[in-house]
Amino acid sequence: MSFAPYLLSAVKRTEDCRKAHGQIHKIMKGSDNMRNREQILKEEGGHFPGLTYTEAVLKPAFDEAKTSLLAPMMAINKAHLIMLKEQGLVNEEEAGQIASAIRGLDLEGLRQAEYTGEFEDLFFQVEHELLQAAGDIAGNLHLARSRNDMGIAIYRIVLREKLLVTLRGALALKSQLLAFAEEHADTVMIGYTHTQQAQPTTLAHYIMAMVDSLDRDIRRMQAAYANCNRSSMGSAALTTSGFAISRERMQELLGFDELVYNSYDAIGGADYVGEMMTAVQLAAINLGRSSQDFLLWCTQEFGVLRAADPYVQISSIMPQKRNPVSFEHMRALLSSCVGNTQTVLTMMHNTPFGDIVDTEDDMQPYAWKALGVLDRMYRLLSCVIGTMDVNKEVLRKRTEGSFATVTELADTLVRTDGLSFRNSHHIVSGVVKRAITSGMAANEITLDLVNEIALQVIGRKLSLTEEQLRLSLDPVHFVDIRTLPGGPAPSEIQRTIAKRQTSQQSQEQWLNAARGQVEGALAELDRTLAGWSGSL
Repeated sequence: MSFAPYLLSAVKRTEDCRKAHGQIHKIMKGSDNMRNREQILKEEGGHFPGLTYTEAVLKPAFDEAKTSLLAPMMAINKAHLIMLKEQGLVNEEEAGQIASAIRGLDLEGLRQAEYTGEFEDLFFQVEHELLQAAGDIAGNLHLARSRNDMGIAIYRIVLREKLLVTLRGALALKSQLLAFAEEHADTVMIGYTHTQQAQPTTLAHYIMAMVDSLDRDIRRMQAAYANCNRSSMGSAALTTSGFAISRERMQELLGFDELVYNSYDAIGGADYVGEMMTAVQLAAINLGRSSQDFLLWCTQEFGVLRAADPYVQISSIMPQKRNPVSFEHMRALLSSCVGNTQTVLTMMHNTPFGDIVDTEDDMQPYAWKALGVLDRMYRLLSCVIGTMDVNKEVLRKRTEGSFATVTELADTLVRTDGLSFRNSHHIVSGVVKRAITSGMAANEITLDLVNEIALQVIGRKLSLTEEQLRLSLDPVHFVDIRTLPGGPAPSEIQRTIAKRQTSQQSQEQWLNAARGQVEGALAELDRTLAGWSGSL
């Protein structure tokens, strides 16, 4: 065997390393490959904002702000002006001038604007245009406030709106799941533990487990909404202000439920978004687990579900394919949602407790994207569930031949023969092993076989009858007698559905009230300012 090729390869790698080392050495010595301080300043502009800083940070932030933050920024301007006038910090004439400038602002032009670097960010561009329209008096609009308390209030307004949209999607899915469960209260199927056949249940029982999981997700998001929908305004930079403003009035005008009471906490705390992302992360994980099940159940091997045509794709080469890609996309996108929520939590981690950019413009879009993805997946699954076909016959036959029923046989021996459950378990375990060895299905087990194993375990035959044996191995009977709270019996499922429909109504009322409060408050801002500017 010749080692020449390996030696030549090693020599070449060594030479490559030497060349690379030489390049690094030249760069470190200040060769033409490294720009010096004067070159950098010349190329970057020599003044704020630097070209690369603009490209890497300021322009992307401006583009996000003009799309997502402009409307809440203007709402805060309107509310602050109303509060300043009510507190006597601006007079009626000044308030009218500023109101006219606010109402005359070309918001669509701002949304189309490109970042030029003339102004640091959208806030200063809006302030400049108001000064141009109303004169120096518009500068008083910034009395007793800071970009700090404004920024946090803006983020909270955006997040509460996006969370309300997501909650609407969640409630739509919950309603669809309840209807689907009602349709399949009698659809017997095998339940699995550790991915193995466990016990008979119903499709409705599985779906109601989804409903209850979703209900907890909704309640977590409602709690996150409550902690998000609190006003930071009046905290100013971090210590409030010496001007006699009303923080409570700003809270009311902007549709917030409460104040973030401590002014330092108001500008430094970020757990309002962290809590929301934790709730969203759990919701995405929960929904992803069921999406995985549905995708599996769509396989020919399972043969349980058939997604409707609008939610499947065909193969470019295999004519027979009906790919349930809607479930695949759900699974993938829900994972991306988890990733975005984790980005938010990671960006918060180990940051100073105070006003800092880590929790602001660079982080917030990840939260918005996570909420948007979750909402879309809620709506998509609602459509897929509402149009999906279920092969009840396959489910029934598979359950009848499965050994998933034998827990009830063990329970029956306790009732008929007064055995301890452990002895009963040993007998039935022996029966199952013998049946499998003999190639029997569960519904082919005979009384003779049960008695044969009983003789080996307890030394006597059982008083079990043929009818009792057949009933104990019947999956429908198995389900029907499990009427305890939360069980799969159709009667219990119907009772649970009725209860969950009542809670659904309460949650929808909560959502409508929350949205009505916010929309009413923001609409009142416009009505108030229209009256002032029209009176000039």
